Amino acid sequence: MAQEIERKFLVDKVPKNLVVHPYILIDQGYLDLPENHITSQELRIRKSIFKDGRDEFFLAIKSEGGLSRDEAQIEIPYEAYIALFSLTEGRRVAKTRYLIPYAHKEIELDVYVGHLEGLVVAEVEFDGVEDSRAFVPPAWFGKEVTEDKSYKNKNLAVKKPKE
Repeated sequence: MAQEIERKFLVDKVPKNLVVHPYILIDQGYLDLPENHITSQELRIRKSIFKDGRDEFFLAIKSEGGLSRDEAQIEIPYEAYIALFSLTEGRRVAKTRYLIPYAHKEIELDVYVGHLEGLVVAEVEFDGVEDSRAFVPPAWFGKEVTEDKSYKNKNLAVKKPKE
């Protein structure tokens, strides 16, 4: 598994002219793992539709964690996505992800729809923990929620957090 190092922030004031940036329409669902499952992992199914119209389908497994966690992702065929996504009823999120360059990094700005309408979150991935600590977020970022489990997408899929 690869290691994902990521900080997450709430966004109160969305930047203007988002449509000039590349974006991805994302539908993702989480497969239900037994409560007494030996590990604290999540199993995610995702459909991504890019600004240029192409689409991709992924199955991902992620470990529990905040700033740093393990992640493995594989591309799957459309038919597998349909079969697996049907098993995620009640555990889904939909969002538009804008890809915004900033200080030699890329901000992934997620604007949620559906039951999470109004929630906007910015994520930034890093090469290492030290790199993440040195990051100075732009002024339009709000409260950091990296370690707040209620803002993990697997939890957002079933319940909107109290802000």
